[in-house]
Amino acid sequence: MSILFESIKVGNFTLPNRIAMPPMCVYKARDYSGLPRCFHRLHYPARSLGGVGFIIVEATAVSPEGCISKNDLGLWSDNQIEAHTKLNYEIKKYTCQTTAIQLGHAGAKGTCDNILSPSGICFSPEYQHPKTLNTQEIYEIVTKFKDAAIRAKAANYDIVEIHAAHGYLISEFLSPLTNKRDDEFGGSIDNRMRLLSLIAQEISPIIPFGVRISADDWEVGGNTIEDSKIIAKKCAELGACYISVSAGGVVTKPSLVPELKPMYQAGYAKAIKEVVNIPVIGVGLITTKEQGEEMILGGYCDIVAYGRELLRNPNFALYAAASEGKNELIDFSYQRAF
Repeated sequence: MSILFESIKVGNFTLPNRIAMPPMCVYKARDYSGLPRCFHRLHYPARSLGGVGFIIVEATAVSPEGCISKNDLGLWSDNQIEAHTKLNYEIKKYTCQTTAIQLGHAGAKGTCDNILSPSGICFSPEYQHPKTLNTQEIYEIVTKFKDAAIRAKAANYDIVEIHAAHGYLISEFLSPLTNKRDDEFGGSIDNRMRLLSLIAQEISPIIPFGVRISADDWEVGGNTIEDSKIIAKKCAELGACYISVSAGGVVTKPSLVPELKPMYQAGYAKAIKEVVNIPVIGVGLITTKEQGEEMILGGYCDIVAYGRELLRNPNFALYAAASEGKNELIDFSYQRAF
């Protein structure tokens, strides 16, 4: 049987297979409501019915000013818990019995009013000029992540993923390209990690957490894989139950972008896997069963996130199972189609 269909432990949870749906924004919430709608209650459960073993719900803002767009999901209000609970109920009817939700803050990459950042650096001319956060405001954001994690647990999510990648707020603190502070939140890598560490410490007693990182900023003077090894090891020490390894997103036109081809980020995941003893999720234009198997058997990662492929084909896992002759893994209503 394909390694993709072997179970794996993530924290105290057992995933039925190693096929994951990573967080991908669909921009379907109504203006600043943050509420999952009918679309979400079809979109995510369809992948669970399609055999995906682990679903991570898209970037969900911890505050209105932390939205990437006005159509983001949110967990900044108790009024949003019920809709998220209904979403979880629909997902868990099928293969995926362990759900995560990615909690994030857009920082300087937000398109809402009053955007915030560590050092007031614009992401690009198309974005607003962000306000530089003061120390009190940073601690208030930590509290917002904590409160959102409490709501995530109340909505029956099993895991929270801290979004520390792709140039959003926590990533902006981590990168020396966007963090020019001279206080306890800037300078050394330990200081640049402080926001992430504080959030992890607050969330850990509430709900299990994973972390998504950008392993390389793809720009001179930015974080490299060596910096990210330090970040990943610290996350594991703080209790993370997995690390999801992506890259880039901190600057608009980075000069060190690798060739964009299948598995182009595999090496980053492997480097992180070598320094932590928790599952690593690998990403990067992975579209076939064979590529996923290579990722795991080659020691690059433990779980494979199929992003765009699952947007195209919610039944990817069913096709992969059928190719192995494992039709018993397919919902009985669909078996005759394979």
